[in-house]
Formats: sequence, C-alpha cells, structure tokens
Amino acid sequence: MSKDAKNVPALRFKGYSDAWEKRKVSDYLCESRIPGSNGLKAKKLTVKLWGKGVVPKNETYSGSIKTKYYVRSANQLIYGKLDFLHAAFGIVPQSLDGWESTIDSPAFDVNTSIGNAAFLLALFLRPNFYLREGIRANGSRKAKRIHEDTFLSMSISAPQRKEQDQIAVVLDKTELLIAATQHRIDTLEHVKKALLQHVLDQSWRFKGFTDHWKRHKISDIFRVTRGKVLPTSSVANQKSLATPFPVYSSQTKHDGLLGYYHDYLYADAITWTTDGANAGMVKYRPQKFYSTNVNGVLISTQGYANTAVASILNTIAWKYVSHVGNPKLMGKVMADISLELPSIPEQKALSSLLENLNNTIRTTNVKLSKIQLLKSSLLQQLFI
Repeated sequence: MSKDAKNVPALRFKGYSDAWEKRKVSDYLCESRIPGSNGLKAKKLTVKLWGKGVVPKNETYSGSIKTKYYVRSANQLIYGKLDFLHAAFGIVPQSLDGWESTIDSPAFDVNTSIGNAAFLLALFLRPNFYLREGIRANGSRKAKRIHEDTFLSMSISAPQRKEQDQIAVVLDKTELLIAATQHRIDTLEHVKKALLQHVLDQSWRFKGFTDHWKRHKISDIFRVTRGKVLPTSSVANQKSLATPFPVYSSQTKHDGLLGYYHDYLYADAITWTTDGANAGMVKYRPQKFYSTNVNGVLISTQGYANTAVASILNTIAWKYVSHVGNPKLMGKVMADISLELPSIPEQKALSSLLENLNNTIRTTNVKLSKIQLLKSSLLQQLFI
C-alpha cells in the first residue's frame, strides 16, 4: 500500500485529513469458491447491470448438468465477468444466501477489518473505475471477460475503515430516500390509473352529477389540425423573455417539452403524437404553445379541450394506431374516433382532480431528480 498527500477527495467528514491509501483489490477481497450443484439443480442468482442489484435468475431452460455452480453467501461482493464494462457489480442479499452462480459471476468475501462492502461496491460502480479497468478485458469481441486474478490485481484508493463506514451510511440513506420517493411516484401513478378506470366505467361520480355520459365523435367537438416543422437549432433550452412559449414534440421526457420558442401556434388545446414509437399519446396543453409537426392538435371552442378529455382519449387512442411500418395515428383516423364524455361541468371537476394529481407527481419527480443529483455529487466528491 502507499500514501499520497494529494490522494484525498474533495469532501471529507470532520476529523479525517489523512490521504487515502492505494491498495490492491486483493487486500480487501478474497474469492470464495464453495462447490455447489449443477445447472439442473442450482437455485441461480444473477448480477444486474449498472449496479441494479443481485436477483434470482430467470431462465427459459433449466441448464446443463455439466455446468459447475458455486454457493454464494449473503454480503459477498459479486460481479459479472462479461459485463464488467456495464457495471455488473452487487452484494448478495440475505434473501439469496446459499444461492449459486457459475464461475462467470465470481463472489468474494470482504476483509471487514479494513473494508466496508457497501463502500467498495460504490467505488466499483464509479465509471472512472470500471471504464478505466475494463480495457483489461480479454477474450473474443463478443465475450470479453475480466477474470478474477485481473480484478484482484487492480489498484484502488480508499480511506480507513471508519471513514468508509460513514461514506457508506450517507450513500445508503440517500439511496433509501431515492427509493422512497420513487415509490411515492409509482403509488401516485397507480392511484391516477385506478381513478381513471373507475371514472370511465362511471362507478365513481362526483357529487351532484348523475346524467349519463354522451358519445361524441372527435371531429364533431374539435377542429383537427397538427403542428409545424421547427428546426431544433431554433429552440432554446431555457424559458426567457425572448423565448417564452413552450415547444412540445413527440418525446416522452419532460412531458414532451422540447424547449422554448419566440412564437406560438395554439393555446389551451389537446395534442397527440402522430408518428413514431409514442404514436397515440395524448396530452392537454394549457396556455400558449408551439407544437412540432409530429403532433396532431385538437382545438375546441366549446370547452372540450381540457385535462379530463385528454386523459379519457389517451386511454383509447392507442387502439387506433397503425403499426404498418412506422407507427402512425394520423388526423383522419383521430377525427373518426368516438368516445363517451361527461358534461362540461363534470369535465371541469375531473380535470381539477387530475391536475392536482399531475402536479403532485410532477413536483415529486422534481424532488427525485434533485436527490439523484445529490447522490451523483456525493459520488463525485466523496471519492477520488
């Protein structure tokens, strides 16, 4: 091992100032090769890419009796030889204690006197480790492996065990916060989906509304048109006084927001994606906006352009998408779609509820992005 006065991270816990030590991975890990069963009998585990965990392996066939498997224990560090460059690292969870993998997913006991498994995992999952060291992989172009001896000979920098523990605790709490926030988003999306299902079958109604929904043809209640071609070079990334109007495209990220422009085409209208993988996706667009040519636009002077109608239409529009070649839902097809809708006052009540849900989901997604950014910053500053 060696010490270097410059070998320190940008962010330290109070009380730590020593340079991190450079050691071989073999100082921290020792390979475990407890013989197990075979491909027919083994309860198999696998390592997911990008540090997504160690999970039971799903197989379409049971495997070969000739394939040797090795028993893995909880808290062992494990990686995939073939997917080193895809960050296939993980820690065997307690639920998979005693499960097995082949030699292509070697597992290691951690020397806990100097190493913390969670800290080491976070270190191995940093791109500047697996991308830098992954070039040492050997084998054919389609089957390049990082073998155990190569992995164990790699050099890493790490602090004393106590500082590793503190870093691991901070990262674990951040990860738990990310998981809890994502769970909240998933729950809200589930609530929204369930709400729409009950609203559509009319088993749930707002107080004071009892009239039967009426069937309408899209062309009877909307003017059907579409957006215009807009070069991406003309679109600003940020909203400003010069570019105040949102530009919506067919993308799914950021609710279809491509950027901002100095002019607008429509206001308070419904858009749908006409071409591509997202064809048939329907959104309500409040206020003034610009729409690109891969969006169709529904304009109403009778009050039908609202969140409720867009949400109801979104549940059925996918059925009308043509999958001959590039997926499409063109204006003529959209114009012929008919759907049952409540009265305008009930649409307003439903729109208000859905918008509150959407705003909560949107706010929670922003929170999630900030926590993920915090984690990324911690991974940059707490490590070398």
